[in-house]
Amino acid sequence: MNLLCALLFGIFVLGTAQAQVEIVTLARLEKVMSSSKDTVYVINFWATWCKPCIEELPYFEEAHTFYATSNVRILLVSLDMPSELERTLVPFIEKKKLQSEIVLLNEPDPNIWIDKIEPTWTGSLPATLIFNGSSKKRMFFEKQISKEELFSTIQQMKE
Repeated sequence: MNLLCALLFGIFVLGTAQAQVEIVTLARLEKVMSSSKDTVYVINFWATWCKPCIEELPYFEEAHTFYATSNVRILLVSLDMPSELERTLVPFIEKKKLQSEIVLLNEPDPNIWIDKIEPTWTGSLPATLIFNGSSKKRMFFEKQISKEELFSTIQQMKE
């Protein structure tokens, strides 16, 4: 992405050559969530300080690899503080060798954006939204998801 596009769309990418993290607002997530493409979107909300989040990350990485050539898109949305990006998030990504697309949500008031993601979400982590853009099938998990749940839900959304 060139700098002009970044300035026009309000997108800022920070990080090292190994780990780049796009800082996004709710508007970017809403754009993904309103997609009508025949694609299964897996949006996982997590943080580096959340033990259950860290425990389930390998499942998302495995899904990212397994579905690399199909119409499945994995998006890991970090809820770490933007001020912790270089000191905590980027080193964590590099240490864990994460390959999925990772963005850092920069929205200061969770009371405003949580309901827009999922009205039933209390705000606890981890949380995962899985949906199909064309069929509008949708499932939300406000808990640590198992590998079996992740893969079976993706398959359900593909059908």
